[in-house]
Amino acid sequence: MIREKRGISPFLLLLVTLLVVILAVGGYVGWQVWGTTAFARDRAVDEITRLRTEWDAPLPPELQQEDPAAPPLIAEPGMHEANWLLRIPAFSAEWPIIAGVEPTDLNRGVGWYPGSALPGQLGNFALAGNCVTEGEPFRRLLELRQGDEITVETRTATFTYEIVSAPAELTVGADDNWVLEPVPGHPDVVPHQALITLTTCEDLFPTPDRAVGFGTLSDTEKKTS
Repeated sequence: MIREKRGISPFLLLLVTLLVVILAVGGYVGWQVWGTTAFARDRAVDEITRLRTEWDAPLPPELQQEDPAAPPLIAEPGMHEANWLLRIPAFSAEWPIIAGVEPTDLNRGVGWYPGSALPGQLGNFALAGNCVTEGEPFRRLLELRQGDEITVETRTATFTYEIVSAPAELTVGADDNWVLEPVPGHPDVVPHQALITLTTCEDLFPTPDRAVGFGTLSDTEKKTS
């Protein structure tokens, strides 16, 4: 007597399919959360090393000053390049600041909004960073509180900003560009303060909400060479 071979049951086939899908999705999520972050942090370290090596070289003539009391000169940033360093002492973070906010900029550090003020200048020095994946430099941004300090180091000076509006206190939509204005919310007002604006996604999953923090310049320390 010949027995008929049984095919794979629909239930088993469905179970296997679901398992494959779960593994694929889990692998993708794992790569996005941990894999991209590890690679982005490695790239950030490389950018910091390169920047410090450049700064160890003699100061270029266009940045040299005879008057030590004069405000420090800041070179125009090279687009899509690391130009400055951001330090957030509240959680011992240091990241390169890349000129640009494209995905290829934000996967190497913190991005600077083109057209916003340069470090230490009057107006709004505006930055963006990921809070999850791609290095997640701003993952803990919502922990910042009023009075916390942030420093921005350039080739010629270190600027210290003090948080005056914590990121946890303000949520805006992705298209609310008023936060990037020279005087946020007052497009027709001439700036008389040097501000810093920090923006990031408010949630650990994709939403249109953005957390925004503001700070004001509290100290400028020129480098001696």
